[in-house]
This record gives sequence, structure tokens and C-alpha cells, in this order.
Amino acid sequence: MSMKLPDPHPPLGEEEPSPPPQRRPRGFASGPAPSAGAAGPPRRRGEREREREKERTKLRERHRRAITSRMLAGLRQHGNFPLPARADMNDVLAALARAAGWTVHPDGTTFRSSNQPPLPPPPQLGMFQVASGDAPAFINALNSYAIGTPSSLQTDDCLSPSSLDSVVAERSIKTENFGNSSSVNSLNCMDNNQLLRSSAMLAGDYTKTPYIPVYASLPMGIINSHCQLVDPEGVRAELRHLKSLNVDGVVVDCWWGIVEAWIPRKYEWSGYRDLFGIIKEFKLKVQVVLSFHGSGETGSGDMLISLPKWIMEIAKENQDIFFTDREGRRNTECLSWGIDKERVLRGRTGIEVYFDFMRSFHMEFRNLSEEGLISAIEIGLGASGELRYPSFPERMGWKYPGIGEFQCYDRYMQKNLRQSALSRGHLFWARGPDNAGYYNSRPHETGFFCDGGDYDSYYGRFFLNWYSAILINHVDQVLSLAALAFDGAEIVVKIPSIYWWYRTASHAAELTAGFYNPTNRDGYSPVLKMLKKHSIILKLVCYGAEFTVQENDEAFADPEGLTWQVMNAAWDHGLPLCIESTLPCLDGDMYSQILDTAKPRNDPDRHHASFFAYRQQPPFLLQRDACYPELRTFVKCMHGEAPQNGED
Repeated sequence: MSMKLPDPHPPLGEEEPSPPPQRRPRGFASGPAPSAGAAGPPRRRGEREREREKERTKLRERHRRAITSRMLAGLRQHGNFPLPARADMNDVLAALARAAGWTVHPDGTTFRSSNQPPLPPPPQLGMFQVASGDAPAFINALNSYAIGTPSSLQTDDCLSPSSLDSVVAERSIKTENFGNSSSVNSLNCMDNNQLLRSSAMLAGDYTKTPYIPVYASLPMGIINSHCQLVDPEGVRAELRHLKSLNVDGVVVDCWWGIVEAWIPRKYEWSGYRDLFGIIKEFKLKVQVVLSFHGSGETGSGDMLISLPKWIMEIAKENQDIFFTDREGRRNTECLSWGIDKERVLRGRTGIEVYFDFMRSFHMEFRNLSEEGLISAIEIGLGASGELRYPSFPERMGWKYPGIGEFQCYDRYMQKNLRQSALSRGHLFWARGPDNAGYYNSRPHETGFFCDGGDYDSYYGRFFLNWYSAILINHVDQVLSLAALAFDGAEIVVKIPSIYWWYRTASHAAELTAGFYNPTNRDGYSPVLKMLKKHSIILKLVCYGAEFTVQENDEAFADPEGLTWQVMNAAWDHGLPLCIESTLPCLDGDMYSQILDTAKPRNDPDRHHASFFAYRQQPPFLLQRDACYPELRTFVKCMHGEAPQNGED
């Protein structure tokens, strides 16, 4: 019988596989099974070593995937290579070969076209020494696609596996230091203004692409705590500036804590009525955000935007109306979903309070909706207006990249958990995890979120299913009443971008926020299925390139991977999708990243975002004159127009 010998030279970058574990013999050769109460034999040292090696192999594989993800993102963004969403090295080689003029068939057959000159003699084995005059066609093509790279690729040393790893690691360090995937030399010889303008030259790629409306947010401090418009002339100046950028409309936050601030069912809309009248003068559309949460930022002067005062009065006697962590600390940013059906708000449930507010808005501004001034209404469904638990509040001491904490310890949520455990016949499961760490813990520091931890046990699966089901039920109830209140208006729901610890097995930060999305389960599809039931437009937050490059090593983050998962799941469910950016657009790379996300290149189904919402930050308002040309070009790219000569 022939025997297959192990390969003495494994492929580059791969570890030699460990020998397979010995299988237990079957049939008569197997020994009797141990009794239920008998203790098993002690683990041998070799088994423990194999377990450690498995963990080390997992970490190495995650590191390789991170490097591959960055390389693919750079080729898509800066090289205009038509790579699919889940590309592998075969796709990269095929794209390089086609760019060099080669023919690549679907079965992998590759050959040069008849009109191509013959290849130069191949270099010596183990050497990568190519002069600029003798460079093969595919290297010239790669150089033509890259931005800021030399025209030739010269390496004098033999690239062993260890030296190749060091080259990749050095490139990773350089990109982290400079926050940009272009070459370091090109950044050293270009100032920021030149970099912005060179990135704006990509505008021609988006000519004749689908028209995507652009909305810019207005500062939330324009309406004070008494629902009065603070500075009408300042608002007009801001709208005049936005109109010159050719944006389609503005985003306005309508705060529950301002409109129904003092007395239940008494709504004050006067400031928003004046604001909408000014916006109408400029013929801009409005997207309204109904914010049922408080804000930790300064809204007007030294005042904070909190929940209504009468809600805070109720909380003095019943603090369980707020989300609560394991230590009993209350989060006053928004109401607990445990009171959605509990009449604890002066005779009303949480759901009824939201419905009355939505109905009041519709009755007040119905004429503006019929005229088309109000184009969409976004419903705040959780912390920061996003669909999530307030699992990582900075006011509780959370800092990136902490995993956060479960928010299910108010008495109403605990009552619901007890009922669910009882229906399963396991009353001892009526508790939250006691080994899930704290706000700033890392997954590997906890017994619940570590690899092979309790999150994947019978109890862990029960708890996480219950925790995410509370979120989905809240969505279903609020949106059912929103459909009655707004009678056919476009409804928008925003989900968060919790990208840290995305490349770990448990996805701990997503679990504490309510999205049951470990590596062995798609946690977004059940949520999107519920949104599809109510014909909702999904809003996805898009972060900049500096988040992708600088922070993902420490926290195993993957913003791009999370974005692609949510976008593909939304399109699979037939949900329209829109993009929101919460960062100042002061980097040309971010413009390109947002454009590529909103208008994926070479998508066979021609998917694209329904609209783009841009949340300005106060520092940006001071620098807007310097960024005016780039912003104007960005808006034209979103509109699928070519910039005029001299704009760049």
C-alpha cells in the first residue's frame, strides 16, 4: 500500500499541520463508557499543548486575514480594481493579469493575447529583482493603478518567508503611523491640501453613476430648551452655504426632551415650525429625526438635552424605568424596553408615549409632508438614536475598545427574563451572565466572551437569544405604531456600526449591544427581516479610513467587514439602504471610501445607497471655507456629475 509523505516544503506563510488526534476504537475493541458520575482521566500535557497551538494558529490566521483585508481594500479604493466583496488571491491574480492585457477564463486558463510582446527571461528562483526598463506588463499595470508608488519594483534581498512577514509588518506600521494606505514617500512630499485635491481627481470615475441625494445635518443647538429658534439669521447663513454646495436637503433633530419637556401630552413645536419655514425659503428638503433619547453633548449654551422633565420626576420614585447594568447603575439616556407594555408613565406605557409624540408631530406638520418638504422621518429606537442597547456609555467610564456590559437588570427586564427561563423549564437560567466582565474588559479576559466561552453554551445561547429578541420586539412594536401615525411616509431606522472585536469568535461588543452576531451566526438578518416587514429604509453609519487602519490591531476591529455584512444582508432582504457619516470630511481618503460604499463598483445588481446623510461637527464649520472645493466635488460625485474645470 502506497503512503503519502508529508510535504517537506509547505506553502509560503502556512504552518505545518499538527498530527491528527488518535480516535477512540469502535466496536468490541472499545472499552466500556465511563459512568455518568465517574471523573474522566486527567488531561495529558500533549493535549494541553495542542490546545495552545490551536489558539496560536487562530491568532496567526486572524492576523493574516487582517493583512489581506487591508490589501484588498487598498486595491479597490486606490487602484480601481474590480474585486468582488469576498475576494481571494485568485481574484487578485486574475485582476492583475487582465489589467496587463492577459486573457483569464473562468476555469483559470490564462494566456497572453497575440498582440502582446514576449515576456523577458524569468528572474532567478527566490529573487524579485526587476529593473524599470525590463518590467513585465503586469507590474507596469499595477504601478499605473497605484497612487504615489514608484514606477518600478526593486528588491535586492531574497524574500524568505520570515523576510516577507517583516516586509508586511513594516508596511502595516507605516500605514498606522500615517493613517493612510498610500505610500509613505508620497505623503512626505505632499501636503494635506495636495492630498485632498489629488483624491478629488477621482471624481471622473463617478460620472453618469446613479444620482444619490445628499443631506447635511444642522447643529442641534439651533433650538433651545424652550423650543425657540435661537438665531434665525445664522440658520439662513448656514442654509445659504449648504445651498451653494448643491445639497438636496438638511437633517433636523426633533428632541422629545424639548417638545414634551414639562407636562405629559403637551407638545411645543413653535421653534421647529419657524425652522421649517426658513428651510422652505431655500427650497431644500427636510429629513426629520425623532430623538427619544437624551444627549450628553451641549445642545444650547450650557444646557444638556435630557429626557422630559416629567419623566425624570417619575424616575425619582421608580428608577427601574431606565436601563440598568449588573452593578445597579442606571442609564438615563433612554427608557428601558422593559416598560414598553408597562403602564408606569402617568398611566401610559413606553410604546404609547412614543406613539402620542409621533402622532402629534404628524398632525402639526402634515401639510409640509403633503407638500414634499419632509422627505423622510427617522425613528430613534435606542441609545444615540440607534437601534441598540446603551451598552457602552462614556458617562459610565467606558472607553474604546471595551466590550461594554449587558443592560438587562432593571426589574421589568428581569421579570421578562424569568418568564422566558420558566417557559424553557430552566428557572435557574433567569439571571444575567456573572462572568461577562466590565465595560472596559477585553473578550479574552472574561469567561463568557473568550474563545470557547459560555456565550456558546446552552445557557449562553438561551440568554443571547432572549436579549436580542427584546430588541427585535421593541422594533416591531414601535414601527407598527409609526406606520399608523405617519400614514405612508418614508421611515428610516439607524443601526450602529460596532466594528471592534469583529474579528474575534464571540463579537463581544455586538452581543452586549443586542446583536447576536458571533462567527457561527448571522445576527443582523433577523433584525433586517423585521425592518423589511415594515418597509423601512436602513441607515448605516460609515466611518473613515483612520478607524480602519489605526485601531483595528488592538481591538481586532473590521469596519469594512461589518459594513459589507450589513449591506449584503440588507440587499438580500430587499431593504433600501442609506449611508451616514459622522466624521468631518477633511481627508480625501474618506471621500473615496464613502463614495465606494454608496456606489459599489462593478456590482452586477447595480446596488447603491438611496441617499447620503452627512453629520457636520462644530470644528468642521470653522474650516468649511478651506474644504469648500472638495465638498462641492464630493456632492457632484454623489450626484453622478462631472466637476467643472478648475474646481479641483
